[in-house]
Formats: sequence, C-alpha cells, structure tokens
Amino acid sequence: MTPFPHFADAGQSVSAAREQMTAHGVRHLPVKDGGELTGIVSERDLAVAVSSSIDLPLRALCDKDLYVVDLHTRLDQVVLEMAKRRVGSALVVRDGRLAGILTATDVCRLYGELLTQLAPPVDEPA
Repeated sequence: MTPFPHFADAGQSVSAAREQMTAHGVRHLPVKDGGELTGIVSERDLAVAVSSSIDLPLRALCDKDLYVVDLHTRLDQVVLEMAKRRVGSALVVRDGRLAGILTATDVCRLYGELLTQLAPPVDEPA
C-alpha cells in the first residue's frame, strides 16, 4: 500500500491530473470533491481522454464505483475482492479518511516477495 496518496480535485482538468501523476510517478489518483472521496482516475483513463482532445474536469471522467476498504481489512480479502471486481486499486481509509491506496502493482510486488521467501532462487551452474 502507498500511504498518504496524492489525490486530485473533481474540478481539476485532465491535463493537470496527468501532470500530477507524472510528477509523483503514480498511475492512479483518488478524486475528491469537497473533501469527500468521489472517484478514482487511472493513467489509462487520462490517456483515453487526452486522445479525444477535450480537457474535461475529472468529475466527468473518473470511475465513481469505488472499492474502499478499512485499514484493518485483511489483505487476502482485499486482493480477492479486487480480482472479483476486476479493479486495479483499493482505496484504504482509516476513520473514514483516505489513508492509502493499494494497487495491483503493490499486490504483485508483495506476491513476488512472498514467493522468493518460500522458494528462494537456486543458483544454476554456468
């Protein structure tokens, strides 16, 4: 999980959100409207919008079907639900406030580390 993720305002333009993603090296931005989580936008969403040459506000583009989990939800439950819903991220909240974002990339990294611990690579002779 990435703690304290960057987020975008619902009125922010697609181009501004894209610049923000590039500056911070992220591929997902939670979207807030008046301090409340209202959506999420991905790098792919922004690329599609940019190809249409219309600089929309994020509220017109973001995915409003959020997968939000409490910070204390078990990781196995979260990743299985992400797969079931076919979503690339889960917004993590603590006491109703955004605390982090868990992405499919985070899950792959964790899974790779676990596999390495369970079956360390064997050095093969040259």
